Amino acid sequence: MKHEASSVLKVVCILLVVLFLFYALSLLPQPVQAQTVTATITVGTAPIGVAITPNGAYAYVTNNEGKSVSVINTATNTVTATISGFNYPLDVAVTPDGAYAYVTNDVYDGSVSVISTTTNTVTDTIGGFNWPTSVAVTPNGAYAYVTNSNGYANASVSVINTATNTITAAIVLLNPTGVTITPDGAYAYVVNDGHGLSVINTTTNTITANVIGFSSDYSYGVAITPDGAYAYVANSGGNSVSVINTATNSVTATISTYFGPNIFGGASAPHDVAITPNGAYVYATNLATGTVSVISTATNIITANITVGGEPNGVAFTPNGAYAYVANFDSNTVSVISTSNAITSSPTAVPTATATPTPTATATPTTSASPTSKLTPTPTPTLTVVSSASYSSLLLITTITVVVIAFLLAVIIFLLLYFRRRKPVNSSQQTVSNSGM
Repeated sequence: MKHEASSVLKVVCILLVVLFLFYALSLLPQPVQAQTVTATITVGTAPIGVAITPNGAYAYVTNNEGKSVSVINTATNTVTATISGFNYPLDVAVTPDGAYAYVTNDVYDGSVSVISTTTNTVTDTIGGFNWPTSVAVTPNGAYAYVTNSNGYANASVSVINTATNTITAAIVLLNPTGVTITPDGAYAYVVNDGHGLSVINTTTNTITANVIGFSSDYSYGVAITPDGAYAYVANSGGNSVSVINTATNSVTATISTYFGPNIFGGASAPHDVAITPNGAYVYATNLATGTVSVISTATNIITANITVGGEPNGVAFTPNGAYAYVANFDSNTVSVISTSNAITSSPTAVPTATATPTPTATATPTTSASPTSKLTPTPTPTLTVVSSASYSSLLLITTITVVVIAFLLAVIIFLLLYFRRRKPVNSSQQTVSNSGM
């Protein structure tokens, strides 16, 4: 029994050492969170989309269930106007001259509202859409691209001529959700929920490439670096952010935003992405965890996770990169994050507006053919980067696993010793014992 007790003691000591090592690893320094939330602004009910005027003076926030748009003065971080007349607004985009904001109304409404930023009133409502969700304006202000995410029935991207506020083209796609325009205005990158990403030539409005090879289930947000070299896509269903090389239109990296065990089963559900004006960082809003992941574009590694409000959706930067504005759907608030990445002085100008946006494009959009006839590149192998959040989660999961294994081993050793002590005496031993008596 002494030898057995010694063996059990050795096993217990080894397990204790292993547990101590995992505990020590969990105490290692995590990425420094230089970015902080400096203000929390109460807006309407269920804010979703956010866009900031080119001079950085105002932020426009769509309040989905409040059926309104809040206007925030970024100098004071106060709501200076609340615009009504919407039907469950979703996304918002401001024209490059700052004169107008285009707002998509809920999927069943099928319209896009136009706001004059001078008077903060709705000046036009454009119909003819099919579940409009996201909107992006070309850098010259001539056109606005709107995704119609009606699944497989009449799903498309509509092109609005901003001079006449009429639809001039419709490009057929499969369940498009998010859209962004390259800095040179040459291409529109459109996320298709569950069907990868499509690249549209904005001169001909034809599809030039379809990017696959990443988890695009429930994907929505897409943003392009200021140099136009890379596109970042938020994959809510895949708990990741994909990086796409725009020169080859192939996936070059997949950044995990998985947070480990939580009430959502470990999901982070990244929804939207925005890139700092200097191109150094990507901010991804995580619906399930109420956080914003900060990704370094140099390494494609998460450097910080910032806690904001409940179910953060849209995110946008001030033009100088000093602040990020995040719409928190479940908290009815907008979080203001100091990014520590300012590249110019703070904005002080008052928004200017003209009577109507002046288009500078020369080509007239034309309706394209079905995307199935276009180029579909072969998916390339991707690099999966483990984030700091994932590292902590792995430590937690591994530690729990070691504890469970240790407990099971202890139970097994106890049972073995217990039944060994109660081992019945064999018949020969019993006979000898009886004869001795």
